[in-house]
Amino acid sequence: MEDIVQIKYALDTFYFLVCAVLVMWMACGFAMLEAGLVRTKSTTEILAKNISLFAIASVMYLLVGYYIMYSSDGGIFPSLGMLIGSENTLADVTAGGDDAPYYSARADFFFQIVFAGACMSIVSGAVAERMKLWAFLGFAVIMTGFIYPIQGAWSWGGGWLSELGYSDYAGSGIVHMAGAVAALAGVLLLGPRQGKYGANGQINAIPGSNLPLSTLGIFILWMGWFGFNGGSELKISDVASANNVAQVMVNTNLAAAGGLLAAMATARILFGKTDLTMVLNGALAGLVSITADPLSPSALSAVLIGGVGGIIVVLSVLGLDRLKIDDPAGAISAHGSAGIWGVLAVPLTNAEAAFSSQLIGVLAIFAWVFIASLVVWGIIKLIIGIRVSPEEEYLGVDSVECGLEAYPEFTLKK
Repeated sequence: MEDIVQIKYALDTFYFLVCAVLVMWMACGFAMLEAGLVRTKSTTEILAKNISLFAIASVMYLLVGYYIMYSSDGGIFPSLGMLIGSENTLADVTAGGDDAPYYSARADFFFQIVFAGACMSIVSGAVAERMKLWAFLGFAVIMTGFIYPIQGAWSWGGGWLSELGYSDYAGSGIVHMAGAVAALAGVLLLGPRQGKYGANGQINAIPGSNLPLSTLGIFILWMGWFGFNGGSELKISDVASANNVAQVMVNTNLAAAGGLLAAMATARILFGKTDLTMVLNGALAGLVSITADPLSPSALSAVLIGGVGGIIVVLSVLGLDRLKIDDPAGAISAHGSAGIWGVLAVPLTNAEAAFSSQLIGVLAIFAWVFIASLVVWGIIKLIIGIRVSPEEEYLGVDSVECGLEAYPEFTLKK
């Protein structure tokens, strides 16, 4: 019997770690997606942001984030502390009992790190092409170490939202909407890119530099999402859990497909063209929409939930442009607007969730992340500034911030 317990422990730990690696691979997906949606003169800097933010998230989550998020006894204010424990769980496992852990604590820590990194990756695309690199990295320290973990403690950490009945299986609100709201606060202080909006209200398209790269990024994100949602089942070593993982992965895939097709059709109806950028964000919106509950819906319901997300993302991108909120990657729409829909859609297929609890969760996370982010962005703006000069923006943040060009052979030499 003891051997069976240890085998199950090893299997669940291994599954957890593999899923964490898949989610870490999503960092590459975000980097490729954003690198393709910005201009050539901004590519190096966006890549520097994406790989650096993951390193920052890893260290900050070690120092304070994990403790804040998972050391709370409930309530609004989480516990404060540093570092992760050094406990060895093997003795508890072999002893058995209902309270015995069934996977390594270190596996849980690694899995949660990559979620924090994914949340911060959302911010990168929205503030692209005009934000100072070190202003962004400074915000990443606070976002991954404090802002994200505090609201995460309210739900996944057993805090007041969890006690209220807020349900968010893999983080449509906790991860995706939170990242989008932090991005929105930054974009409002940052302002749009030069030339994006005309004096008479016209909206000028600023095409990305490499749509094949962006398409690769979506394929990588789509693949990584199986770890994002599948790993959130937290277990695979029994029949019920294995069946749940299979259902989650099927629904995750179908929601992405539904979002892509709905966005494609919506773009065709509105523009008369099949806009690839909308198609890509449609898949992303479908994935975000199903993340709040990929287990309860039927396969057909997953397609419909993702499809609504795909429609929402197209309308949201257009709406933000009319408000002169410039988001080069469409991140606020794909993760924020679709994330809100995903959280509010949970009661449609999950009888244990209540619309009132879901709405309170959305409002609480939005308010906390927006206000905290606005304050942090504001402080950084006062200290070092958050936007490059007009001349530097014209030259490109690659040469100004990094001293390198991603595509040097395309540059005209004088």
